[in-house]
Amino acid sequence: MLPELFRIPGLGIPVATYGVLLAIGFLLALWTAARLAARDGLPKARIYDLGLYIIAGALIGSKVLMIFTEPDAQVFSFDFLRSGGVFYGGFIAALLVSVFLMHRYKLPWRKTADAFAPGIALGHSIGRLGCFSAGCCWGKPTTSWLGVHFTERASELTGVPVDAALVPTQLIEAIANFAIFGFLLWLWKRRRFEGQIIYAYLMIYSVARFTIEFWRDDPRGQVLWFSTSQFISIILFALGLALMIYNWRKPKGAASESLQTKDDTEMAPGAGSAAMATGTAGESELTPSVSQ
Repeated sequence: MLPELFRIPGLGIPVATYGVLLAIGFLLALWTAARLAARDGLPKARIYDLGLYIIAGALIGSKVLMIFTEPDAQVFSFDFLRSGGVFYGGFIAALLVSVFLMHRYKLPWRKTADAFAPGIALGHSIGRLGCFSAGCCWGKPTTSWLGVHFTERASELTGVPVDAALVPTQLIEAIANFAIFGFLLWLWKRRRFEGQIIYAYLMIYSVARFTIEFWRDDPRGQVLWFSTSQFISIILFALGLALMIYNWRKPKGAASESLQTKDDTEMAPGAGSAAMATGTAGESELTPSVSQ
């Protein structure tokens, strides 16, 4: 819709809407994670350090999965470097980086991951607005009132069709992620065990992404009868469900009891709305192209 915000005067360098929104998403996600972690007694400075490494890992992972979903991608081209990549590739890479660094920093993985989960959903929501502005991650043609037309400039940058109205899958996923963010904040104050928030995120987002993929119409790879993201969604949903059931059924330890008795005022009234006004995640770089 609006691939470029403006061009730097005198240089003619375009400032991409997608890149600006993505950067905002990353920063707000990290800010949200640090605030939630601090309320759980985790060192805020360490969370910021961890978050920067996780963001770097996510950017690399999103590109790696993009190579598999788009075999024709020109890996050593400028377009590839500036492209958005694939969200799930970044998310999986971020998980791996977090496991390694949390062990190194001696941070409890489940408690720390719980702090990051809401921010991931919020950042992803902002990132999808960037996708909409760039024209990537487009949906199938439609004649319904929901259909949107993208500009010729967006088509030049991402290849989005301009000869028909398309389902605004970017906006649908942005709304879904924002709703997930709100629910996770609500659940964070009521969780019964460490890890409940990140496991809930794995399950809920997997369902949302699996469903939205039916309306997607951009190249994104295929595994068996499913798109690449649908296949990954099935695996992550099963993983989240298994971990949720296991932790829910095992005897409650001292840590779980402390969560149950945690003061409800830990997140003061208004803090949730403040986080919703500010909080991130995922997809990739500072100029538009295909981000899945």
